[in-house]
Amino acid sequence: MKVPVSGLESIFLNRPQPLNFHDMKIFDSHCHLNDDAFADDLPQVLARMSENEVRAAMIVGIDEACSRRAVALAEQCEGCWASVGVHPHDTAACSESMLARIKALTASPKVRAWGEIGLDFNRMHSPRADQERWFVRQLEIASELNLPIILHERDSGGRLLELLRAHHWIGRRGVVHCFSGIAPELDQYLEMGFYIGITGIVTLAARGRDLRQMVPQIPIDRLLVETDAPYLTPTPERNRHRRNEPAFVRTVLFKVAEVRQEAPETLAPVIWDNTCRLFGIANDREDAFLSPPL
Repeated sequence: MKVPVSGLESIFLNRPQPLNFHDMKIFDSHCHLNDDAFADDLPQVLARMSENEVRAAMIVGIDEACSRRAVALAEQCEGCWASVGVHPHDTAACSESMLARIKALTASPKVRAWGEIGLDFNRMHSPRADQERWFVRQLEIASELNLPIILHERDSGGRLLELLRAHHWIGRRGVVHCFSGIAPELDQYLEMGFYIGITGIVTLAARGRDLRQMVPQIPIDRLLVETDAPYLTPTPERNRHRRNEPAFVRTVLFKVAEVRQEAPETLAPVIWDNTCRLFGIANDREDAFLSPPL
């Protein structure tokens, strides 16, 4: 990872801090600000978050180096939190020693989840056996640490659900990141107690059609919004920007509100509370979140 962290504090420490937030607070529950795509303008990206009412972001790890970077950024950036873990694409290189080093990162109070972990049988960057082995092992570690999990699933044909049941991850904290499955899968995740993360896919005319039909069926207390930045840029931002960023989660929230026929200003605080509850973040500490611009 090449993104410099030095100097980021100045964007916050040199700005007057208001006594109260704006009425709307948005939490990007899944982004990758630790990606090299943000190497050149991370301070500006953080400033645009604030300008667009995005007060917090979960920076997600996908391997050891990325997890270290997520923790470093979260510790230095107001309003940012971190998750750590090994993505299914990277499990071919996983080992017990690697997981021990990643586990040590959870000593930071800014680490609030384990993930993103799961199964991806679409591109098969890692063999299925490796994906399943290390997914199960990471479930064990998350359980030991009492951390919620961030799930990645693509084309597993129900195998991820089978493993979750077999290893008793029912009624525990977790989120299905970037849900884009089918209605029966949604029902099963909800029955198991998972939160559901909605990305910019919901804004896309063709690709998001089925998702828009399912979003109203998600209980309001299980709903999260996310960008998965720098990926999955929503519409209309994708017409002008190739790279996604946390500021654009506002567009996701407004589209979710539209398809649910709810007011964004009513939905936003509920989703904020959901995200803080999932990640065990005290949402009454205004000093822990990104302050709005004056």
